[in-house]
Amino acid sequence: MDQAARGSAALSAGFYTEAVKQYTSAISQSPKAVDYYIKRSTAYQRTGDHQSSLKDAEIAVVLAMQRGKRELIVQAQIRRAIALYGLGKYADCVHLTNIIKERGTSDKTVHIWSLKAEQKLSPLPSGDPAFEVSISEIPDVEVPSAESVKIATPLDTDKVNQEQRAQGAVSVGAQTPADKIKHDWYQNAEYIYVSIMAKGVPKDETTVDIQDESLNVSFPIASGSNFNFSLDPLFATIDASKSSFKIVSTKIEITLKKVTPAKWSKLESQGPSDQSILAPIQNHRQAAPSYPTSSRTGPKNWDKLADDLTKGPKKETEDSKNSMDDFDDEEGDPVNGFFKKLYAGADPDTRRAMMKSYQESNGTALSTNWEEVKKAPVETTPPDGMEAKPWGT
Repeated sequence: MDQAARGSAALSAGFYTEAVKQYTSAISQSPKAVDYYIKRSTAYQRTGDHQSSLKDAEIAVVLAMQRGKRELIVQAQIRRAIALYGLGKYADCVHLTNIIKERGTSDKTVHIWSLKAEQKLSPLPSGDPAFEVSISEIPDVEVPSAESVKIATPLDTDKVNQEQRAQGAVSVGAQTPADKIKHDWYQNAEYIYVSIMAKGVPKDETTVDIQDESLNVSFPIASGSNFNFSLDPLFATIDASKSSFKIVSTKIEITLKKVTPAKWSKLESQGPSDQSILAPIQNHRQAAPSYPTSSRTGPKNWDKLADDLTKGPKKETEDSKNSMDDFDDEEGDPVNGFFKKLYAGADPDTRRAMMKSYQESNGTALSTNWEEVKKAPVETTPPDGMEAKPWGT
């Protein structure tokens, strides 16, 4: 494995000091490789060395412009803006992100970092020195030549080992790859609940921007780039001041407070007419029809089953027994408790979807999209490395 590959592996694993070391060696052999400077800038930034991160980003900008590679120019300028933000040069960050946006990029990261810098400047009085811009689009830096590049002295081994021990829980693949990151959502009369399923999201480098009309999420991933999730505009207006988010080890949980207590048919609006078709959430419903099912006991009344979970204990009848025999309903069962809590706040379609998908998949799938799961039985999807087999085989 060459130095660049080692640097990429170290960056993905979260060993940023080692990544700097390996990319430094790679640059000594290819001093005009734009991507190496961008990746080393990323590694420097994640170690907190924003000045070195800025220097590498500026060299990358100049090299990318010499090569005329628009995509690399944008990547390098974004790294430069992030480094400026890390150095507390918020006006420079805003100025640079505006330049990037004028060049026509669709990268959501630019807008997020611009907003973060503007928020830092907003409390300051007019005329504050912090508003002074000290940079230009093309940085004034000297591009290293093959002769001038020096192989950095190997980093202190103890320091590297300490960092690796401190981050020992992070390994290659600990973060969810970009193509495996998924999102799901459900709702009740008052809130929209969005979950972005991604492991190992770094809390201190994640931006969740909740506005009344939009939601933007950005966080770094193992490849060294950023993953962006955007809903702009949202299906309907929310109250950003009463919305919130939480980052846990396996996902990002976002709670959006509805302004109008009505049902959303989707998360993102496709036009101004969407809000005019908001459907009021009903507390009553007609008897539910039977839908395709793979259950051994035949079709279920998913409305009734969902209601049973949100009500207190009652005398068991033959019908209720048959409705629940595919679901683990032992007293004190944590899964059952989870469902009761979840269903208590969910709308009718969400309740039916979750019950049908969970039961028919034998507990291996959970969906909140009734329009999708009502069409056919939900297949069993066992975890990776396992195989679904009929009972008793």
